[in-house]
Amino acid sequence: MFEFLKHRPKSAIPTFAPLGTDIHCHLLPGVDDGSKSNEESLACLQVMRDAGFENVICTPHYQYPRFPNEETDILNRFDTLKIDIAAAKQKNIPNLTGVAGEYRVDTGFPARIENNRFLLVGGKYVLVEFSLHQQVIGLDQVMFDLQMKNYEIILAHPERYPYYSGTSSKLQHLKDMGINFQVNILSLSGFYGESPKRKAFEMIEKGWVEFMGTDMHNTLYAQALIDATHDRKIIKLMEKHKFLNSHVNDPEPLKTKKI
Repeated sequence: MFEFLKHRPKSAIPTFAPLGTDIHCHLLPGVDDGSKSNEESLACLQVMRDAGFENVICTPHYQYPRFPNEETDILNRFDTLKIDIAAAKQKNIPNLTGVAGEYRVDTGFPARIENNRFLLVGGKYVLVEFSLHQQVIGLDQVMFDLQMKNYEIILAHPERYPYYSGTSSKLQHLKDMGINFQVNILSLSGFYGESPKRKAFEMIEKGWVEFMGTDMHNTLYAQALIDATHDRKIIKLMEKHKFLNSHVNDPEPLKTKKI
């Protein structure tokens, strides 16, 4: 078990301890493009704990037709994963404190809004993602409809959408609408390329980013997270900026918090 960990050149250090909770990862086995087994999930969770995370919220993809997940099935699988992890008696891992979803804004999304078919991060946040290839048509209306249902919105990895710059007026518009941004930690280390890396730093420096997330999928991501914990630029960023991950389960609205 954990073969990749036995041969790694270095271990993670708790650079991300100030975050406390990871709000975005794909460690529910076999439901999307993330972890394929309990063993892989456990290996990734061990690295996340070493990197400083005490709590993890699983957020599998909901994207039709590629990942046509159903909330009831995901809840059952999450319960099974917790039982299996408890049976493995692996101590050095974060607490699995919740399961939600990363919901693609696609043709089926309006029906989700109408029927309130969401598993929520912290009981109130809808974690949404956009296509990596083309902009969403009618985006303002979709976001407004969500807000009219009293959902708070977190946009996953805005730095990864190639049609937005790091200082895009369209992203500024989303911020003006009250949308929260979550940047991927691995974007800061160049895992997705130089453009997402540059944009991630720009957005954080502008004060646009409320949350950070690992977007952990598998052991390749885990190795990259180990490296990120030693990145001096990322360490300095974590010392300079405050994020709201540790407040994600607080009952009061995010807007009352101060970063």
